[in-house]
Amino acid sequence: MDQKNHFYKTMLAIAIPVAIQNLITSSLNMLDTLMISSLGDITLAGVGLANQVFFFYILICFGINTGSSVLVSQYWGRKDTANVQRVTGFAIALCTGFGLLFTMIALLFPNFIMGLLTRDPEVIASGSRYLQVVSLSYIMTSVSFAFGTSLRSTGAPNRPLYASIVGFFTNAIFNYLLIFGIGFFPRLGVVGAALGTVIARFVEFMMILWYTFRYKGPINASFKQFFNFDQTFIQQYIEIVSPVILNETFWSLGQVLYNIAYAMTGTESTAAVQIVASIQNILFVLVRGLANSCTIMIGSSVGRGETEEAYDLGLRFIKIVIILGIIIGTSVVLGRDILLMAFPSLSPTVRHISSQLLIVIGLFYVLKAFNSIIVVGILRGGGDTRFSMFMETFAVWLVGVPLAFIGAKFLGLPILWVMSMVLMDEVVKAIVGFMRFRSQKWIHVIK
Repeated sequence: MDQKNHFYKTMLAIAIPVAIQNLITSSLNMLDTLMISSLGDITLAGVGLANQVFFFYILICFGINTGSSVLVSQYWGRKDTANVQRVTGFAIALCTGFGLLFTMIALLFPNFIMGLLTRDPEVIASGSRYLQVVSLSYIMTSVSFAFGTSLRSTGAPNRPLYASIVGFFTNAIFNYLLIFGIGFFPRLGVVGAALGTVIARFVEFMMILWYTFRYKGPINASFKQFFNFDQTFIQQYIEIVSPVILNETFWSLGQVLYNIAYAMTGTESTAAVQIVASIQNILFVLVRGLANSCTIMIGSSVGRGETEEAYDLGLRFIKIVIILGIIIGTSVVLGRDILLMAFPSLSPTVRHISSQLLIVIGLFYVLKAFNSIIVVGILRGGGDTRFSMFMETFAVWLVGVPLAFIGAKFLGLPILWVMSMVLMDEVVKAIVGFMRFRSQKWIHVIK
């Protein structure tokens, strides 16, 4: 009983702050979508597609930092402070490098980027204005992400949460003031939404730095301690983390292609996809919290050499997420019209399409939740980053992407069926992922 209580206490201590932080971030995205939806379907579609650039970039950073968390968890399980600091520093350096690249592309070539995502000139114009401004937040967001990941992995999950709470309210306030021109603030519309995001990310970034360097723990380190790399460290980091970075890069690029395929079904369908995506992000906050908790707990067990405990932990997380997935998925299908009440400004067509898509999301929810635990929690927590890369890349690029374009471009199917075809990639991942889990070949102790 004590062991069971310890499991739940440890799991919740990590999962709840991460879930709340994700809830805040997702609620903010949903609030942005709600405010922007009042500007019309074209603006909503433009901002949604422009955010695919950020989505692509932040998932590369997610790969860098979740891969780094595998190393941090195992090193921290052995109380190896020096390597915890080096991993954090290397993650910051990589995120900053990618941030500079994406920022320059978005600033200099916004129309070209939007033209790759849609052919609607009005959507391109609206999205380009948003993209140029919001790109100024990219580097700050990724560095905050890197510090936050290491803080969570070393026993301080509340500090990133506090920064997210302040960022949420800052973004909500400035979005409202700048989108609609309240008081002496100018009415900037879509540009105001982007500027509100930049201001909020700056505030969040400054808070994360303040927390980090007041934190009496392994992440409170000097510049030299963060960036003291040697060849052996770099080789090990690349061996473990590069498959995760490639995994997230190819996976997120696949998601961008899904959205290009969805855009082929019409502007109203594209707008509906953005509505459903914002709701889905809210629905996944608990799963993301559990996946982060699973990564850290399994990583620490493997780092201590307790491989049997790592397998048992994985099995417990799988059982929990299946039950949770069934409950949430059923609730989405039955309560979809209630969820859409949060968006009163939607046109009847967009509302109808969104309702249909929520049925699909609800039916596939348990599979998506299961795969999140398998890939992000268990395989990565156990150091099996290379296999998870091949599995996800195979499912997205040889199943999901071809089916998306077959459905949208060649068969001309409505968005409901195109999205259903795309989600066949989740079926493939679930089967292959569970077989890998049962084999126990995913447990790799990092030396």
